Amino acid sequence: MASEDTFERAPGGLPCYVAGLLMRYIPENPLIVQSDHTLLLETMGPQFAVARDALSGFAELVKSPDYVHTYRLTPLSLWNAGAAGLSVEHVLGVLEQYAKYDVPPNVPVSIRETMGRYGRLKLLPAPKGLRLCADDPVLMTEVLNLKIVQPFLGSRQGTTAVFVEVRHRGELKQALTHVGHPVEDLAGYVDGEVLDMGLRPTTKLSGASWGLRDYQVNAVDSFHGDGLAQGGSGVVVLPCGAGKTMVGLGAMHKLQTRTLILSTNVTALRQWRAEILDKTTLTEEQIGEYSGETKDVRPVTLATYQIITFRKSKTDPFVHFDLFDRENWGLIIYDEVHLLPAPVFRAVAQLQARRRLGLTATLVREDGKEEDVFALIGPKRFDVPWKDLEHQGWIAAAVCTEIRVAFGNDDRLRYAVAEDREKFRIASINPKKGPVIDELLERHKEDRILVLGMYIEQLQYLARRLGAPLIEGRTPQKRRDELFAAFREGVERVLVVSKVGNFSVDLPDANVAIQVSGTWGSRQEEAQRLGRILRPKPNENRAWFYSLVTRDTNEQSYGERRQLFLTEQGYAYRIESRA
Repeated sequence: MASEDTFERAPGGLPCYVAGLLMRYIPENPLIVQSDHTLLLETMGPQFAVARDALSGFAELVKSPDYVHTYRLTPLSLWNAGAAGLSVEHVLGVLEQYAKYDVPPNVPVSIRETMGRYGRLKLLPAPKGLRLCADDPVLMTEVLNLKIVQPFLGSRQGTTAVFVEVRHRGELKQALTHVGHPVEDLAGYVDGEVLDMGLRPTTKLSGASWGLRDYQVNAVDSFHGDGLAQGGSGVVVLPCGAGKTMVGLGAMHKLQTRTLILSTNVTALRQWRAEILDKTTLTEEQIGEYSGETKDVRPVTLATYQIITFRKSKTDPFVHFDLFDRENWGLIIYDEVHLLPAPVFRAVAQLQARRRLGLTATLVREDGKEEDVFALIGPKRFDVPWKDLEHQGWIAAAVCTEIRVAFGNDDRLRYAVAEDREKFRIASINPKKGPVIDELLERHKEDRILVLGMYIEQLQYLARRLGAPLIEGRTPQKRRDELFAAFREGVERVLVVSKVGNFSVDLPDANVAIQVSGTWGSRQEEAQRLGRILRPKPNENRAWFYSLVTRDTNEQSYGERRQLFLTEQGYAYRIESRA
């Protein structure tokens, strides 16, 4: 217990008493823990940055105005923390270390109870199926009486176990997670067909030496679990540009098994293919592409989410779901797992016996399906704060700026009388953003620049204005590849790119991104767009991210929400204004 000197006087010089007891007041501490599980973090003190980094491991940032950031302790944030190796004592220790006032007594109790739920229910192998085991009979009785899980349960086996058919493994975990009872899955995995592969000490293309970085090795080990039953499923969270693909290669090397890799688009698949050929001993003949253009299944097969979820109509079956069972896969890699389409969750639920690795820069999903990722892909196994890797030089140091642009009189009037959705579009395509982009291109006339947006007519106008090529959804894949190659080689210095450029596009020389419009308040899109410019740079390892919003509109309000995830990672937005 702290000494009486620690219990300093409250503002105004008066001691703090509640029910006759002297309460702690440490003015230099930045954190206020509230009994409703919200955390208020003051931003102006010297301990803000270290407290923010500590909280990011187990709390969710809700809002981030200038002076006080609000976090929330949620069951999912605490379960992910526990699965990633954080203990209850660590979480409570952080709250105690940085709290300005006493931590309300109900909060530690709730944290212990919530984090303690992970592991109370376990799935174990059993003859001809699985056993769901509870750590006490009362919990098992509670589970047996939950209507949402009853369709997935078989006969009771004693007072603390129940039989589960293998085919219900995923659906049961999903249902129990939704009602607050996360399952620790120890039922193991099939090994899949053996695929011998090595990691080259030097790259095939340039002959440069390479190897997995320490944090990438740690990510692979955390996913694999040192061969333990609970290893082999889960999510690795790393910033864009930090080498998530290398973690995938490391997992493939560790497991030595046939692998199915799913990603967002054909460009991403071909980048995976190039990295596999450049850095492993696998050959062209061992790698197949399964996309809209070709259906080639090989020991390592690369497929898009789009082709997996293709069907002729909303009532027809998914034509290509059989790809999951067509080969004896030992590992399935879900690239950009935060974008996993909802229909694929159905297939994933049936794939629980295969090892599953999710790769992402952020677990944020705007559709609220984070719990399904936790239950069906697996819990978060590894995470590194973006700023940690920036300080180590593994990603570029980024300067983020929000530029608030005024309306012209006519557009202000149109905005005033429009419906909310139309208001957002009018603000997003504000023509006064054009001169600001001209100014930024002049400021960065020696740099490689991406102009990013979501409204095609706006992007077409900007491409004509800037004399720059446009890449959007209707751009043929061959033309996309040509333009991305021209940008990498310096033939094109500016690219205008729609939402197709948000994810899995490797443009290592891009060091300036100008966001002219975005998808409402999408935190994941903001993070991914910044990620386009975070690849480490050979000289000055810096990047600039500009977000243009129309001042005093709902676009500005949505912009504040968009910035939440990056604010949580330690990025501060400078504010500039333009008339």
